[in-house]
Amino acid sequence: MSDQLDVNAMIERFRARADAVKERPLPPVAGKERERFVQQAQTDFMDYAMIGDAQWEFVDGTLVLRIPLA
Repeated sequence: MSDQLDVNAMIERFRARADAVKERPLPPVAGKERERFVQQAQTDFMDYAMIGDAQWEFVDGTLVLRIPLA
């Protein structure tokens, strides 16, 4: 599978998703629904941005992502 996987393209898609989350407009909701939407957007951004910042390599047939946390 590693010969079919374009990891750089995958990481770029995660960067694009992180950017899209930042640009996502708030729907016309209020109260707890709005809070949940905002919290989910923050979680989505964090997840996508972490993968988007990853360095990668294949080790013994396994894709290893190294994500800087500092």
